[in-house]
Amino acid sequence: MSKAIDCAYAIEGQGPALFLIHGIGARKTGWTKIVEQLKDQFTCISYDLRGHGDSPLPDGRFGLDDLVDDLEALRAKLGIETAHFAGHSLGGMIGPAYARRYPERVLSLGLLSTAAFRTEDDSSKVKAVVTAMREKGIPQVLDTLTARWFTDDFAAARPDVIEWRKKQVVDTDGDVFLNVFDIYAETEMSPWLQEVSAPSLVLTGELDGGCNPRLNKQIAEALPNSELIILDGLKHAILIEASERVGQPMKAFLQQHA
Repeated sequence: MSKAIDCAYAIEGQGPALFLIHGIGARKTGWTKIVEQLKDQFTCISYDLRGHGDSPLPDGRFGLDDLVDDLEALRAKLGIETAHFAGHSLGGMIGPAYARRYPERVLSLGLLSTAAFRTEDDSSKVKAVVTAMREKGIPQVLDTLTARWFTDDFAAARPDVIEWRKKQVVDTDGDVFLNVFDIYAETEMSPWLQEVSAPSLVLTGELDGGCNPRLNKQIAEALPNSELIILDGLKHAILIEASERVGQPMKAFLQQHA
């Protein structure tokens, strides 16, 4: 097992602590617009996953447990006893995995745009994307990814944002990017989600192909204490494309469980 990595982080706001966990090839800055909405009542801690942004590169391959170790190392370093945790995409798997291991630390969970209960067809589709990137190169598959992440209307209106998001991916070490994509593709939370007792907000976009409402309904049903919200008309990049529509239900949920 690799040792925990000292991840780069940012803290903003006041009130109960809230850890924000980004997804594949993203950055802590992906949470900026959410933090703006929450920082008046919550101490928002966003961080770069290992090998992403300003965080150090890992030595060799790593798994979901290692990402949980990194989060626990950050919590311990900051001396925060209990906190809320919210993750997007891969972050929505790291959060529940953390809560399963450290239930006493977790006040609530946000599972945003994530996946569990994948059928064989679901799994083969996501693994095919990783295979395509391995064979053709990550930049060659980027347009396929951004088309899955952003709605056509948003992509047409904000090409600058699409380029910014693509640049984050290209700037991420290729081995790290494929490694985290493997974790996202291969993690299946269904065997243990029912063990996660923290109040949980399950939220996804109606048009998110890989993290669709069908899977998220099953996630919400498996979690003993959950609330499900489907944001109509949105795909995967909800934090960026529709931060207001994500921040409002997050705030209401956090206030309820603060």
